[in-house]
Parts: sequence; C-alpha cells; structure tokens
Amino acid sequence: MHPIKGRPTPVTPYTPPTQDQLLAIRVNAGIEELAQSERFANAEADLVEAIVDGVGQFAAGEFAPLNRVGDLEGAELENGVVRLPEGFEPAYHAYVEQGWNAIASPEEFGGQGLPFTLSCNVLENLGSANMAFTLLPMLSVGAIEAIGHHGSKDQQAKYMPDLVSGKWSGTMNLTEPAAGSDVGALRSTAEPITEGEHAGKYRIAGQKIYITWGEHDLAENIIHLVLARLPDAPEGSRGISLFLVPKYHVNDDGSLGNRNDVRCVSLEHKLGINASPTCVMSYGDNGECIGELVGAENRGLMAMFTMMNNARINVGNQGAQIAERATQQAIYYAMDRVQSARAGSPDKTPVAIIEHPDVRRMILRMKALTEGVRALLYYCAGQVDRGTIGDEAACERAEVLVPLVKAWGTDIGVEVSGIGIQVHGGMGFVEETGAAQHWRDSKIAPIYEGTNGIQAADLVTRKLGMSGGEAVIGLFDEIAQDASNEAGLAGLASDCANIARWMRDEASLDDRLAGSTAFCTMAAVAVAGWQMLRQVRAVAEGAAPALAETKPVTTRFFLDHIVPEAAGLRASAISGSDLLYALSADKLAG
Repeated sequence: MHPIKGRPTPVTPYTPPTQDQLLAIRVNAGIEELAQSERFANAEADLVEAIVDGVGQFAAGEFAPLNRVGDLEGAELENGVVRLPEGFEPAYHAYVEQGWNAIASPEEFGGQGLPFTLSCNVLENLGSANMAFTLLPMLSVGAIEAIGHHGSKDQQAKYMPDLVSGKWSGTMNLTEPAAGSDVGALRSTAEPITEGEHAGKYRIAGQKIYITWGEHDLAENIIHLVLARLPDAPEGSRGISLFLVPKYHVNDDGSLGNRNDVRCVSLEHKLGINASPTCVMSYGDNGECIGELVGAENRGLMAMFTMMNNARINVGNQGAQIAERATQQAIYYAMDRVQSARAGSPDKTPVAIIEHPDVRRMILRMKALTEGVRALLYYCAGQVDRGTIGDEAACERAEVLVPLVKAWGTDIGVEVSGIGIQVHGGMGFVEETGAAQHWRDSKIAPIYEGTNGIQAADLVTRKLGMSGGEAVIGLFDEIAQDASNEAGLAGLASDCANIARWMRDEASLDDRLAGSTAFCTMAAVAVAGWQMLRQVRAVAEGAAPALAETKPVTTRFFLDHIVPEAAGLRASAISGSDLLYALSADKLAG
C-alpha cells in the first residue's frame, strides 16, 4: 500500500488468465502440431501447461506487486546511474534465476529452444502484471534475435549466453533528436580503428533518444545495438550500419572490463510506464566509445529490422497485456461498487454496478476485445513458429499478420484501458484507484516500433505487394470460406479481400495510404473474429471445459458487435485521398 493524499492505494491483484491463454496456444497457435516437428519436439502438453501456469504465478507474485510502486516512484537518475524502486532488483534476479528469459532462445547458448509462442506467453503474463518492467526483458529478446541472425560466431559466443540468461540486458538505439520515424536521417558516426587494442573495431559518437531501459542497475551489463554511419556511407537508409556497444567491455575470458564511453544524459518525464527508464544516451563524449560492427557495412537497417519485426509482435502483445489488466481491475471494482437498484426491478435494494446494463456492456466489450487480441496474437506467433521450421506459406502469413497484431492490438489496449476508467466513473479519473495508470501506460504502445499509421502503410504497400497481392487476399478468402455460416464475419472478410484488390489494381498510392488505417482495422477484426470462432468450435468439442459458458458469449459479442463496427469502415477504406488534400496546409491549420 502506498499513500496518496493520506489514503491507502489499493493494489488490485493480477490473476493469470491461464485457461484462455492455453486455449489460444492450442487452437490458434496450434502448439500440438508444432510439437510434432523435430525442432519443437520438447513442447509437449505437460511442459506447455507447466510453463503457462508457472510464469503466470511468477508474474502475479513477483512483478504485479511492483506495478503501482513503479508508477508512483518511477525510475530516477542519480550520478549517471538509473535507480529503480525497492523490490525491482530481487524480482528481476528471480526472473533470471528461474530461466524465464531463456524460453525460446537457442539451446547452444543456454536457451530452451521452445516455440516463440511460449515466449509470447511469458511476456504476456509479465506485461499484464507490470508492463513497464516487462519492457526490460522484451528488449533483450530483440537483441538476442538480432545478434543471433546477424552477429559473427565470435560475437554470438561472447555475448549471447549472458543475454539469453538475462544476466545481461539489451537495447535498440535508432531514434535521434533530428531523426524520428525517418531513421535514414540519423547522424551518429562510426570511425574505424586501425591500431591499438581495439583495432578492427569502431569509435562510435552521437546521441540517441527514447532508449528504453538504456541504463539501469538490474543487469550486470547492457548490450546496446546502435545504428550509425561509417565514413563515406551513402545518404539515407542505405548508408546505415549496426554496431554492438557494451556498457562494460567484455574480456576474452568473459569477465567484465572497464566502463565504455557511453552514458545516460537524462530520463524522459512521461505520461506513463514510469518504472521503465526512457533514456537519452550519449556515445563517445570522450572519444572512446568502442563498438563492433554487426553484419555487413551499410546493412544495419536490415539487421535492426530483424529485431524490430520481433518487437512489433511483442508490442502488439502489450495491447493484450494492458487490456487484460485493465479488464480485471474494472471487474474487481464493478463487483465491489454498490450503487442504485437494478432498472425495472421491483426490489429497490442497491446492487453492485456490474448488474446494470451499460456496465455489463462495457465489461463484456472489454473481455471480448481482450480475447480477440489474444487469439490474433497467438495465431501470428504460431505462424512465426511454422516459418522457423521451414513453412514458407506460414512465414508469409506471419508477415501479413504483424501489422495487424501491432496496430490493432495496441489500439485495443488503449480502448479497453479507457473503458476501464469509465467503469470506475469518477474514481477512475483520480489516481487513487490506479485505473488511470493502465490507460497512461497503454498510450505508448501505438507509438512504439513504428507508429500504427506506419503499420497500416506497411500493410497496404509492402505486405499487399507480396505474391502479387495474394498473400493478403488469400487470407481473407480463406476466412470467408471457413466462416460461411457467420454472415457478418464472412461479409467483412469478403469486403477486406475486395478492398485489397481495389488497392492493388486501381488505387493510387495516396488513395491506399488514405484508407490504410481503416483497412488495417477491418483486416485485424476479421482475423481476430475468425480465430475466436475457431476457439468456440474447439470449446464446443470439449476443449477448455472451464470456458464452456464464457467463451461462446464473448465470441458472440465480438461477432455481433465488433465485427459490424469494423464492416462500417469500408467507406473510409475506399474513400481515396482527395478530401484529405482539399485544403492547403495553411487553410487546414487556420
């Protein structure tokens, strides 16, 4: 309990939604089919259940109690060192010691080699318990991906084991003060070193902003992945290289050496995720920041996008995380808050507000949207895992799904946490209840890893161009066929397929971009509704008996309420760009 204005602040407990997670992992990700492959043979049913249950209990016991204190006290910069509130360090060490960081990493570096699907579940539980804290392991997972795919054998041997265990953490450094979403405008430099102990490496110089967990005292070392330019590199994104810059130099025997010339200049003061230090990082203030080239020269953006693609799915996961936690808190409050008699009831005794129709509507909407994001998330994760074992069609399907998971998932995180405040009424608008924290925390996710507008643009350009458009169109044709007994969902899928054909065959680039956000939402809802339909069919056949009553209702709500709303976006998706440019910028601003 932490006092606000002299009153105790309640900490609503986190209850892991284990049964719904297991259903999504089995039905949407298809974990049992994955376990039949040699690569994922260890993902047997007993182990999957143990992981989902175990990490859920760990998150509830270790991460969740720190969520509120992290928001109230936040991260603080003291003499160049970022300090976290009491309790964060032992919780992180317990996370490392129990092996949760190593779930999906390669076995040769100490990982468990399990499906990405299970790594998603670890992050989902940890993030629902404490989203700000979970950004630390989430970024490390991305660093492992980038070094694992693009690092040299020596770099992998030197850095991967401790990153995999979580003993060390990782970051990604793209953004600079003069280069936001336009990464090609960055100015950080890398000068080759030809003599001395660091010959063959590079001197890095520059400043990076918005570096999540760029400095902290929880891990023994921090491995920064930094985008910079070599001398005479081409302009724009074609001239960017990726460099590995450790906080502490690593000796040949694996021990830590001296501090590198990298420091945290300041922490951003943010709307939310206050326990996650968002750092301004300065490299080479003294001319001695030493980095190693990762991958080929001028191919850094490609290497970084390996990390970003993984991160985009994990950011979409944050939508599910924050929606779950906000939903649980809203239900907890609605069950406890007694106000007014039920409308039309002869009994005038006041009832818990969850008995009132509009509160029921809000709670049911929160649950249906949260379950929809989860179903979409694990469907995407399962496709990623199939791609890992050589299924090219699944790999392509995953590419199409990534912008849907990231954009719609995070939009839903914001919507659901906002509804959570509404359920609380006036008590939601004051900080005392903690409901506002979820909304404040949720607002960063639509911005992370390429804004949601960029995700929608990616869908109608690069993704729509895959396989001549059939990668996108084929997905919606499949949904329409499988959901033929659900007219609303089948109609939405058919609309998505037709819009995709129009964008491919007739629309200008401006027209596609003008309709991209509406189309992305329609597409995501169609896939999520399809995956929930698959869930309810499985439940009807005996899967997840604990959900036999609830899943048909939340799915029905999704199909009868959310799907028609998405279908209503058709006009916006095909309206074109003329109206957007009917006014000059000056007249629009005036």
